[in-house]
Amino acid sequence: MQIVFDCVAQQLANAGHETRRLFHGRGHCFEGFEHLVIDWFSPVAVVRLYSVVDDSWLDSLCAGLKQFSQIEALVVQQRSRGREAVNQVIWGDVADMQVATELGLYYQVQPQKNQNSGLFLDMRMGRQWLRDNAAGQRVLNLFAYTGSFSVAALAGGAEHVVNVDMAKNMLAIGRENHRLNDFEKGQASWLGHDIFNSWKRIRQPGPYGIVVIDPPSFQPGSFIAEKDYRKVVRRLPDLVAEGGRVLACHNDPAVGTDFILALMQQECPGFRFEARLANPDDFPEHEPEKGLKVMLFKREL
Repeated sequence: MQIVFDCVAQQLANAGHETRRLFHGRGHCFEGFEHLVIDWFSPVAVVRLYSVVDDSWLDSLCAGLKQFSQIEALVVQQRSRGREAVNQVIWGDVADMQVATELGLYYQVQPQKNQNSGLFLDMRMGRQWLRDNAAGQRVLNLFAYTGSFSVAALAGGAEHVVNVDMAKNMLAIGRENHRLNDFEKGQASWLGHDIFNSWKRIRQPGPYGIVVIDPPSFQPGSFIAEKDYRKVVRRLPDLVAEGGRVLACHNDPAVGTDFILALMQQECPGFRFEARLANPDDFPEHEPEKGLKVMLFKREL
């Protein structure tokens, strides 16, 4: 257990008041702790358990985390397969919605939400790249969720961002994220739209200097990567300006970089692979191909 507390201490020192993963057992770099992750939404820590643990083990973990004065509240989520997700506030006050800070920008998050808090912490370097490269660009943010890529793009000086997601309630949180960061309403557009019904409304504001593709890997009824990712990729020649870039993301541990590379080669031969972005250092992976894939392509033809 001490290895967990040592990692938490180091990551808290690195994080300050910014959001971060404090412990990433699911990267298989910490033997015996593959079922454990701990996320930090200052001042709240969220323990996520992906298998059943003994009460005594959990008590020891919570007691050890109590020693860190920065952690003013602790949530434990039981998320093991075949069991109903259960949240428990162990100590402190935890709001249903709070504001988290990442790279100096502000995002609404829900620490007690069973699935996703509202901000995917492993995508931090993707948002950093977009912020560094968005100046003067029109940006298309597909599968926008709560608009975090849009916030990063506008912080980097993007001309305009078009955010597309079929979940209108998530886009509403995205609008609030933009308000938190003092962006004007006209700087971003919001399309509550299923992209597979029609691309016309998405294509009209283009062409785009940057297109971000960040879909769920498996979400029955909306997106299944192995059959639907190709449908998105083959639309890129109609969306991306000459010299424009595509940030193609995929988070399925069962699929490596070859999946996206093959799709791009088959459907978009005029796009050149430039780089795979490094994942954040708070997400160590024993096998990098199982971690998040964030891949950059440039249109040359």
